[in-house]
Amino acid sequence: MMWRDGEVLSVHRVWGREGGRCAELGVRVVAAPGNATALLPGQECRAVVYETLTGLPAGGERVRLEVSALDRGLGTGGHAMVLTRLDVLPEDPVPGGHLVKARYMPDQLMVTGVDEQGTAHHGLLSAPVGGLTLGGAPVVVADLHSSLPAVLAGIRSWSPGHGPGGPGPARVVYVMTDGGALPLPYSRAVAALRDAGWLEATVTAGQAWGGDVEAVSVHNALLAARHVLGAEVVVVIQGPGNLGTDTPWGFSGVACGDVVNAVGVLGGRAVACLRVSGADPRGRHRGVSHHSMTALGRVALAGADVVVPALPGALGEQVDRQAAQLCAPRALGESHRRVDVPLEGLREALEAVEERTGVRLSTMGRGLAQDEAAFLAAAAAGRHAAELAARLR
Repeated sequence: MMWRDGEVLSVHRVWGREGGRCAELGVRVVAAPGNATALLPGQECRAVVYETLTGLPAGGERVRLEVSALDRGLGTGGHAMVLTRLDVLPEDPVPGGHLVKARYMPDQLMVTGVDEQGTAHHGLLSAPVGGLTLGGAPVVVADLHSSLPAVLAGIRSWSPGHGPGGPGPARVVYVMTDGGALPLPYSRAVAALRDAGWLEATVTAGQAWGGDVEAVSVHNALLAARHVLGAEVVVVIQGPGNLGTDTPWGFSGVACGDVVNAVGVLGGRAVACLRVSGADPRGRHRGVSHHSMTALGRVALAGADVVVPALPGALGEQVDRQAAQLCAPRALGESHRRVDVPLEGLREALEAVEERTGVRLSTMGRGLAQDEAAFLAAAAAGRHAAELAARLR
């Protein structure tokens, strides 16, 4: 941990919904420890603050900052984080709820869980194991948070849902797991997608917090998305801030396999969104990333629909071979089901994302023009999920 005190100079932007907003501040460092060699008094930096934890400070206020990620020059997470307002004690929250998120951290908070005793939906979620299921609903499982807008673009591109008098796009609920950022309000993409009407609601599972609904586990998050929030398609992805260590098992996306297992146990239809790249400089992420190969091929024991976009050229041939490997019969676990999805209309759907939602497509610093395959793979998974949802209507 690296601590600094600062003075708020300005509020650059605020996003999210009233009561749970996030803001980016301009802050001047005013105090640092005696051994500090970086972020010294007089320097300015960007800082993120969560309304839920501290309220939103005004210009001139003093704040205490945690700056280790900023000092290390990280991409996602490369901000100073406001721990507290030094001269202001925020109001106590409305009493209620006993789910503690970010447990035993100084910024732990208590929320009311959809699955806790004494709440409106506890009886529903108390059904015996097997008594409450997802009823075959499609659940898109993806590795990177940056794939969320592309998945949604694919869902909305499925043409039978858009004809005159048709049923319209599927009702989509996003479940954020705790492999990346814990606070959902950190994601500007989620806020913009909500405002644009592309997402109906959100659920935060495990240690993640800030969704419309809070759940203790991914299993109850999935059930709540379906039965409390009325999801026709559920999309499960970690928050911003994917973590990897260049080791076979040391990456946060390994949990995608666990989510596939949860969907299978609950009677849903897992739709695997492959992490694909034609531009990543790291060989292990070219074609189908080793993250997808490991999470789906080694961790997931339940079967999933492995969506394979019809990519052209050598990249398409590589993805085809890797998908065949993933969908081969397995000695341990149910075999995956290969689903080939054509690309017609997907590029156009992706190009319209920013205009319609304000969200700029970007993954690992690359946009649609630099790594088209990454976004086409996510959109293809969304399109397949929309088709599955239409069959259940």
